[in-house]
Amino acid sequence: MRVGVPKETRPGERRVAVTPARIKALLDVGVAVAVEEGAGEEAGFPNASYEREGALVGPRGLVFDADVLLQVHTAAAPSRGRPQTRIGLADPLGSPSDIAELAANGVTLFALELLPRITRAQSMDVLSSMATLSGYKAALLAAERLPKIFPMMVTAAGTLAPARVLVLGAGVAGLSAIATSRRLGAVVTAYDVRPEVKEEVESVGGRFAELPLDTTDASDERGYARPLGEDFYSRQREHMHRLVSGVDVVITTAAIPGRAAPRLVTEAMFEHMNEGSVIVDLAAASGGNCEGAAPDTVTHRKGVTILGPTNLPASVPCHASQLYAKNITTFFLQLVKGGELDINSDDVIVRETLVTTAGAVVHPRCSRAT
Repeated sequence: MRVGVPKETRPGERRVAVTPARIKALLDVGVAVAVEEGAGEEAGFPNASYEREGALVGPRGLVFDADVLLQVHTAAAPSRGRPQTRIGLADPLGSPSDIAELAANGVTLFALELLPRITRAQSMDVLSSMATLSGYKAALLAAERLPKIFPMMVTAAGTLAPARVLVLGAGVAGLSAIATSRRLGAVVTAYDVRPEVKEEVESVGGRFAELPLDTTDASDERGYARPLGEDFYSRQREHMHRLVSGVDVVITTAAIPGRAAPRLVTEAMFEHMNEGSVIVDLAAASGGNCEGAAPDTVTHRKGVTILGPTNLPASVPCHASQLYAKNITTFFLQLVKGGELDINSDDVIVRETLVTTAGAVVHPRCSRAT
């Protein structure tokens, strides 16, 4: 069985799905590995580094002739004419036409976004790995754009007050943004509809804000935030004015898989923020938590700068690739028995991530979307 690692072609994508350090783990289970020429260069991994580990480096056609493709983004491109397996990020709930095309091309697709939140899957959890980097970079972007410094500073010329940061959403990205902002010296407040994350917020140095709202059904059975309805979000926005008042930075991370991001910050709230404030909206790709946010665009409203980055892990491609490679190869290796794929649908990890096979969309949530 041959495993292929192609060069990513999505605009702005600098990560590679497998790093040289993970090649040996693949070879040890009896598979051959082909890496596309230049696949890892932007992440700091030249062709020679793959060859030293025993991978074959060659043209794209050779790589796409593999039995299994390990990718960052699974492209909806035709396969080689016989069954092929692809593993990676596929946006299975947000891109139903791509999923349908992959199924029509005979691709067996595993979407890593759908990994169950169980202990055994933690080492495969690409969403958490990448969200950690996104939260870190969001704090750095805000610090760079803000016309103030984050920490308090006492000087002979006077005392500079610390920046005030508000983080909306205390998942992995939010917690990383809180921790990074605190390390930079800011005073950080965080809000999440899930009251059970209060201890996590406080453990990384943030103050947890509570709003007088009923959040009983805020989480689904997989631990992700669930949509709560426009009536809830309307009441939430009424209270949000108090949280944004006098802050310098807002970092928003609230996203719901397969749905538009909830609108948390409106333009009317900008007037309550300090002059020159910055908003970094990590949900811009799915509509944005903040009014005025646009994907990969910087906008200015009422003295507030709004950033809508959609792929911050690609801005730190070396470490992002290292984390991603560990996740995806761990997932792949648990599918391999005797040098061949063994797709055991009794395994919850396999069952929850298998999206297409035998020409059909087989995942219940994804089949409804298509």
